[in-house]
Amino acid sequence: MEIRVGRILTADRIPDTDKLLKLSVDFGEAPPRQIVSGIAEYYPDPAALIGTKCLFVTNLEPRTIRGHESNGMLFAMGGKEGMPFSLIVPQNPNIPTGTAGN
Repeated sequence: MEIRVGRILTADRIPDTDKLLKLSVDFGEAPPRQIVSGIAEYYPDPAALIGTKCLFVTNLEPRTIRGHESNGMLFAMGGKEGMPFSLIVPQNPNIPTGTAGN
């Protein structure tokens, strides 16, 4: 599993879904990757995610979710049975996008 730091460039709701957001994520490569994630219920204003650096799995086969190709998976935890929800973010905010975990 390849885990890399990505910075969210855009975040938009996918129409006719309650849970899905379409993210454009910078991993230090061109072009940015599109990632579909089921976190919309935790972000009433998806624009609040723009600029956030968090961890993603980046070596998965592309998947099509509700007609949108997803090229990775966001790391997050909680959100079930009343648990708080949290994105998994790097402790050091200055870590460059694209940095891979060991």
